Amino acid sequence: MQLEPEEIKAIITRLKRANGHLASVIRMLEDGAECEDALLQLAAVSKAVSRGGYALVAAGLQKCLVEGGPDSVDTQKMEKLFLALA
Repeated sequence: MQLEPEEIKAIITRLKRANGHLASVIRMLEDGAECEDALLQLAAVSKAVSRGGYALVAAGLQKCLVEGGPDSVDTQKMEKLFLALA
């Protein structure tokens, strides 16, 4: 399923923010930052990317439910998508 740009605008914004944050972590490491500081920031990036993934799956599920009703959802496929993010 393909989502419309307006349906995923917030997700794209979140992932772009995470991308910028990751670039900051890389700069921190290149500049010799403390390991603990870099790891804390990297954990924040990881969480932001994961949340973006979950939001994407949720948007797709919502679209399926609206367009096709509850019977249109392939539960095995949804489970596989969620587990891919775990």
